Amino acid sequence: MNITELARQLKVTPQELKEKLPELGFHIGLRAIQIPDDQANKVIESWHEAEKKDALLQKIKDKMSRVAEEEEIVKTNSISIPPTIQVYRLAERLKMPITKLMGELIKNGVLASINENLDFEVAAIVAEKLGFKATRGEEGEEIKKKKMIKERLEEVLAQEDKNDLIVRPPVVVVMGHVDHGKTTILDAIRQTHVADKEVGGITQKIGAYQVIVPIKEKEQSSRAKRGISRNDAASTRTITFIDTPGHETFQAMRSRGGEAADIAILVVAADDKIQPQTIESIKIIQQENLPFIVAINKIDKPEADVERVKKSLSEINLIPEDWGGSVICVPVSGKTKQGIDELLEMIILLADMKKDKLMANPKGTLVGTIIETHRDPGAGEVASLIIFNGLLEKGTNLIAGHGYGRVKLIKNRANKEVEKAPSGMPVQIFGLKGVVKVGDIVEEVKDNKEFKKKIKEIDLSYQKRGDSNQTQGVKDKKTTRKSLNLILRADVSGSLEAVVHALEKINHPEVKINILKKDLGNLTEIDVEFAKNANAWLIGFNVDMTNQAKQAASDMGIKINIYQIIYDLLQNIKDEMNKSFSIEIIEEKTGKLEVLAIFRTAGKETILGGRVITGKIFKDNIARVWGVNQELKGEGKIVELQVHHQDATEAKLGTECGLKLVGSAEVVVGDFLETYREIKKEKKFIV
Repeated sequence: MNITELARQLKVTPQELKEKLPELGFHIGLRAIQIPDDQANKVIESWHEAEKKDALLQKIKDKMSRVAEEEEIVKTNSISIPPTIQVYRLAERLKMPITKLMGELIKNGVLASINENLDFEVAAIVAEKLGFKATRGEEGEEIKKKKMIKERLEEVLAQEDKNDLIVRPPVVVVMGHVDHGKTTILDAIRQTHVADKEVGGITQKIGAYQVIVPIKEKEQSSRAKRGISRNDAASTRTITFIDTPGHETFQAMRSRGGEAADIAILVVAADDKIQPQTIESIKIIQQENLPFIVAINKIDKPEADVERVKKSLSEINLIPEDWGGSVICVPVSGKTKQGIDELLEMIILLADMKKDKLMANPKGTLVGTIIETHRDPGAGEVASLIIFNGLLEKGTNLIAGHGYGRVKLIKNRANKEVEKAPSGMPVQIFGLKGVVKVGDIVEEVKDNKEFKKKIKEIDLSYQKRGDSNQTQGVKDKKTTRKSLNLILRADVSGSLEAVVHALEKINHPEVKINILKKDLGNLTEIDVEFAKNANAWLIGFNVDMTNQAKQAASDMGIKINIYQIIYDLLQNIKDEMNKSFSIEIIEEKTGKLEVLAIFRTAGKETILGGRVITGKIFKDNIARVWGVNQELKGEGKIVELQVHHQDATEAKLGTECGLKLVGSAEVVVGDFLETYREIKKEKKFIV
């Protein structure tokens, strides 16, 4: 056979072929043109065997490299810390409870609140004591903060005539861990039973309510104690309450509630302890610099322990008043209404202490904030908002974020139509268009020409940004990563935001969640058609399906799930992801053997003798063969093992043994066998 033809068959150049042949045991000379056919066939066979061996060795090296990288990551346990970092953010980086970190700070003489900044040196010392290697990192890219309602309100009030200002009702946000009784306390205040209607016993949307509280003479002692005098003779006071969800996935909604509030009530159950959402609520309260009251709820329960709760608060540097600190704590029972009057008294007291921050001009520039939005099948977009300055009336031209419209209808909390809404009053309005989000600032535009101009600017900006609740990105066709495609609808924007945020957090390297479409309102026939074309799963949260959608879904066999409790929604998503995970193969090193003798070699089988120099050698172990010059020669499987000429399942450290190795590696005296076993581990999604 011609050398050129042989090289073509092997897909190499003639020169490369001639240089490689001696390594395979063939010596034909660099000037040779021909090679005998029988020898050419042997060259082809040897060449392919060498390719297989090289590929196997590369595969082994790649696997070893991955294992080494993973071991190094575990070994170093390194984290990057910027020059300054807040306590709660350090806890997040260390992936540990905030209470554990604060306990370590106290041990090192550092008394800091969860929102307080630590410099790198302090943070690094504490991190290293907790088993981490800290490296100095750069400050993260500063997130551009949008102008919040309070900043805008300060700007407006600075331009108002001081003689026109009056005190508006305080807006009070109720926050805390799930099932600690936030809504039950509000029920006791409002004499209603909203908590009984909460699906699963949890609040899953922001609710705003207004109550009128009679002023009692006994308040005078509390006022005098704090140096506050009454300047008005009002017999009643109005308070606006915002209830927020406690479940961890509603963090964004709690944050929005904190942004809109003047005062916070932190609810902690007397029969429980400080929980993750309690800590997160404290973080929001401190970020917004809100005066707050701790309502220690469920004191009617036999296992209630108010002092234990106060001790837990003191451990995170929130010292109760009766312990010598400044944190107001009020024991209450939402169930029996015990302590509710005292709680209201403390709210009014705090409101009087910050009266200068609660001013509003009833006839001034209208400023408010969106606290919730949803889509009504008959009425279209509905927005819930609180007015902080000015007077909202029917027919008012409003701008709210990327939304706008003329107010067609105003309803109060009792779902009754009203003509006007004064400062501090939560209402629902109808007539807005575009994209209105929770937290958007609401302002009036009196001039019609200016209003039309702003509408055009919003529409143009919206088109450029493509920022809608509609179709999102699709799967990258080049990736081998599995996808779980979802079409999502929810009842209100806050819930939609919370669900999307929670789904983003549970993405996994092997399975990606693609939210192809997200919107408000009931699932439609169009959604079903979209799901069919995109191979997607239809998810509804607190919504229903149109009759046409139900029929279409049945005909097409589309998977649809409707949820009322977010726990169930997230758990089912995780269960679906678990079905897609591959089996993980984990290597566990067992021992090392020095080859002392080769007894027989037949094909891929080698019978050899050796001494165990580290660990143990087990039958059925995989063995990597290393030459004396640290060259990886290949690997095989130990199919038989003998110790003292008796069949055995293991050979201990220092023992001489015989074994049969099946594999492609050529073993010689002086080589080393590094053994390990493979453990198959079924992957599961872990929160």
